[in-house]
Amino acid sequence: MKLFQRMYDSTLRWTKHRHAPRYLAAMSFAESVFFPIPVDVMLAPMALGTPSKAWRFAMIATIASVLGGIAGYFLGEYAYSGFIHPLVVEAGYEAKMQHAIDWFKEYGVWVVFLAGFSPIPYKVFTISAGFLQLAFLPFVIASVVGRGMRFYLVAGLMRWGGPKMENALRQHIETIGWATVALAVLAYLLLR
Repeated sequence: MKLFQRMYDSTLRWTKHRHAPRYLAAMSFAESVFFPIPVDVMLAPMALGTPSKAWRFAMIATIASVLGGIAGYFLGEYAYSGFIHPLVVEAGYEAKMQHAIDWFKEYGVWVVFLAGFSPIPYKVFTISAGFLQLAFLPFVIASVVGRGMRFYLVAGLMRWGGPKMENALRQHIETIGWATVALAVLAYLLLR
């Protein structure tokens, strides 16, 4: 069954759509506040499909993600107690939020940089930063550096890999896809 091959081909076609940069910006903004799917899922195929625009796509993702992070910061600062906290509990993020708060108390703004660069859910830290009233300018700087490094790295790898990487991905996409599903199920069972 070639499930992931069809999804991969569809994604590459969508990345060449004339509104793809707008969709990337919207997804980057939303992912920094509430959306669960990482931006890399859209950024990587866009940079791979059109390598000459890889840096532009990374810039769009970075700017929109930082703006989303700022929105998350203000949501945390002004709406956490009354509006956001019940949503966090309902979504099952309460333990993650408490973990983020503990990290902020210990490491300060460095946590924002780490969350911006790594696969750790950035949205949890943007809202936590506002709730804890972390200094705004260091928050923005750490977000720009962390998110920028991550997105430019993804775009750069795709641009560098070019057609060779696309062929390698196409050849192994089913194995990668099913291995990812297996790891997600295993992680769920272990962390449940």
